[in-house]
Amino acid sequence: MSATEWFQARLRSGEKSKVPVAPEAAAKGVPKNAPKPSVRTTAERLQVTLRKADEALSPRALRRVLADLQAVIDPRVSEVEGGRRAHAIADAYRAAPAEERRDYWALMSEHFAADGQKLKAARDQHQSAVGTPDEGQAESRLRRALVSPRMRLLQRFAVEPEGMRFLVDLRADLLPNLKADKRLLALDAELEHLFSTWFDVAFLELRRIDWDSPASLIEKLIRYEAVHDIKSWSDVKNRLDDSDRRCYGFFHPRLPNEPLIFVEVALVDRISDGITPLLDEAAVPVLPAKATTAIFYSISNTQNGLRGVSFGDSLIKRVVETLQDELPRLKTFATLSPIPGFRTWLAKNAADLLPRLDEKREAELGRLVGSLPPTAERLLAALDAATAFDARSPLRQWLMQAAAEYLGRALVDGTPADPVARFHLGNGARVERLNWAGDPSPKGHKQSYGLMVNYLYDLKRLDKHRTWLADGKVAVSGDIESLYFKKG
Repeated sequence: MSATEWFQARLRSGEKSKVPVAPEAAAKGVPKNAPKPSVRTTAERLQVTLRKADEALSPRALRRVLADLQAVIDPRVSEVEGGRRAHAIADAYRAAPAEERRDYWALMSEHFAADGQKLKAARDQHQSAVGTPDEGQAESRLRRALVSPRMRLLQRFAVEPEGMRFLVDLRADLLPNLKADKRLLALDAELEHLFSTWFDVAFLELRRIDWDSPASLIEKLIRYEAVHDIKSWSDVKNRLDDSDRRCYGFFHPRLPNEPLIFVEVALVDRISDGITPLLDEAAVPVLPAKATTAIFYSISNTQNGLRGVSFGDSLIKRVVETLQDELPRLKTFATLSPIPGFRTWLAKNAADLLPRLDEKREAELGRLVGSLPPTAERLLAALDAATAFDARSPLRQWLMQAAAEYLGRALVDGTPADPVARFHLGNGARVERLNWAGDPSPKGHKQSYGLMVNYLYDLKRLDKHRTWLADGKVAVSGDIESLYFKKG
């Protein structure tokens, strides 16, 4: 089957499998059909004969799985043999229903921890040795004590070629269940630690994805696109057009045909203010030789199991370097980004913003919403018609001001409240411009009343902006700053 035939078949069958995987996306909450954690620990279950109703594996089956897991790290077997045994467990895990997979997680979490007594002794010894000639040796002993049997177990899974894929998928299964069962946190923490090492950017390859790429790779691009859905075969062809489009992804040697994250780029002559022209298949392309601006309009992570492993900032840096080498005329690097958390935030904070209006603006809004003074409830109801507001509408002006407050001042634990802002501002970009009706789609209206934002990557000021953010200050342009409400 050709790539075109495959895509057409998918469209007919409605089988487009979406994965919520933008940089801002993460597994949240517990799925409705997620198995509930057992009240008893696995240690208690291993000592009895019968299982309870909330338990998947019987005690006998649980003991058998534990023995198999322990056999993987038996010191008498080679790493290769350990990897072979781990592969057999991985096959059994994949074949198991969701409720039985939870028992695998529980066993790995509860029975493969570091030796508490050895760890305490090593920690006490290190504390006593600080500042003495023995400090280095004591630190080495502490590091060895911290290496748990669980860490060795997970490393054995990675011996086989498909082991990395298995571990990434296992963590994707695990993540939505952490809030319901804190006993699984240790397993998650060690998986994240290992992935941070194994998926370090030094081991990743930047590759361009274009129209000549294998159909299987283009399929993944379609499947994982998380920001602006790909609607047709001509749509994906337009996004991979050699003239004014570029697409790049990071790849890992153990997942050779799977982009971990990819970015879609438009080559244009100015900072874009709306997504519709960028996705317009009939638009006249800007000749690459004349393009001055690169717009990053879609960045998608593809692996939920790698949540918390940061390589998005490195992707952007590498792409910028690649584009500069190819097209020296490019001087401006910016995004056209959604504001996914804005509408939810405004629903919670509108009442706190209204008192910061002066009397004239308060009266204007009050007349429009039929309430003096205006109430948050009536104001939010009026904003549902945001697409009809003209440029002079007080409601439109207030909404733009609220969005500036959200992007520039709304912080949670010292970091931007908006997930996309957190990603780009953490990379050193600044909030450059708000765009009215930047995304007129139903999704755009649901997220942010259609507003979009440009983040500017000023290559000479990235470190400065990151320093500001570490101190709780968001880098914004003068245009954004001018929209702020007066301090309450």
